[in-house]
Amino acid sequence: MTTTVRATRFPTRPSFLQALSLAAGLAFASSSALAADYVQAPGSTLTFASSFEGEIFTGHFASFTTTMRFDPQQLEQARLDVTVPLATATTANPERDQTLQGSDFFASKLFPQARFVATRFRHLGEDRYAADGTLSLRDAKQPVTLSFTWQDGATPVLTGRASVDRLAFGVGGGDWADVGMIPAKVAVSTRVNLTPAP
Repeated sequence: MTTTVRATRFPTRPSFLQALSLAAGLAFASSSALAADYVQAPGSTLTFASSFEGEIFTGHFASFTTTMRFDPQQLEQARLDVTVPLATATTANPERDQTLQGSDFFASKLFPQARFVATRFRHLGEDRYAADGTLSLRDAKQPVTLSFTWQDGATPVLTGRASVDRLAFGVGGGDWADVGMIPAKVAVSTRVNLTPAP
């Protein structure tokens, strides 16, 4: 009796080049899933407004630095980090500017910078968003929400507003704590031109 033995075909292993191609594809898919990183570009502004005995005044910070990770479709990855050198504040009034830098207000020699960091973002509809973060100013840290619009594109633009309670940070203490003289809430506005991070 003759017995016929049939050869069994085993699936071949992927070649080295196939494996390399697969790994590259997975790496690309992983990197493309990350939100884009941006840095601040020239032309950005950071302003504030308040009043003294009923007279409104405005000021701005001549220097500040922003880094941001943001994709409207991936808000869980978003992050905003803003650093503000307090000594760059100016209101076009030398006497008032000197007072702002003093110990009753910014105390900028002791606390040279403020910092806002947000890692929780909410979509408010259309191109409007909210960034819930923490503002560090003087020796205090308090929650602050920045509401902003996002102009998408190769070089996005963030336009935002926030209300900051100066008394929660000890800004304008002592005799300056009288809200009839200076309101507790300070309006902060910003327009940040962004460009892809290098």
